Amino acid sequence: MIIPINKPAGITSHTVVNKLRRFYGIKKIGHAGTLDPFATGVLILLVGRESTKKSDTLMKQDKIYRTKLKLGFISDTYDKDGVIQEYNTDIIPTREQIELVVKQFIGEIQQIPPMYSAIKINGKKMYELARKGEHIDIPARNVSITRIDILEYTYPYITLDIYCASGTYIRSLGYDIGIKLGTGAYLEELERRQSGEYPIESCYTLDTLPELK
Repeated sequence: MIIPINKPAGITSHTVVNKLRRFYGIKKIGHAGTLDPFATGVLILLVGRESTKKSDTLMKQDKIYRTKLKLGFISDTYDKDGVIQEYNTDIIPTREQIELVVKQFIGEIQQIPPMYSAIKINGKKMYELARKGEHIDIPARNVSITRIDILEYTYPYITLDIYCASGTYIRSLGYDIGIKLGTGAYLEELERRQSGEYPIESCYTLDTLPELK
């Protein structure tokens, strides 16, 4: 059974999996793509052996994200949970300047994933190396972004909707947009609005889990 969950902020995707394992009494439960602890939104849970076989297919589907960036500062994790420092608060971009910069990130682009990510290098996750103070040059990878909508802009905050292919790091995108603007930026909020055919409106919560069919 496939169960889309609206993940709350402050817990890991693995915590959600464990909650469902206890609720259903089933060990064979996985997910189709993690969300960072501070992020919310669509997390697809796969309950049972047959469903978990669909993990790779579901993970490769397109996504829609909504994010709020804070300009003027950067974070070592590219989000609000990291160590934050001022980058440039003297520049206040106009909406037109932001629109021009955002357009540069639409299409097939090269992106460097954040150091604090679950990508494995020599069998070790990047965030584990980062926590030890180790720095490794991460090769850029091709990602695809089909559309970016500016929903709201009141300095220092920009709210964006991002339509992208699987594998796109929104934290890296926010960081890169900030650098292009000359202000720096990090993610204050992140919500996955849709994953494949599952919009956030179709999601269950951890308090309203369905019965197994």
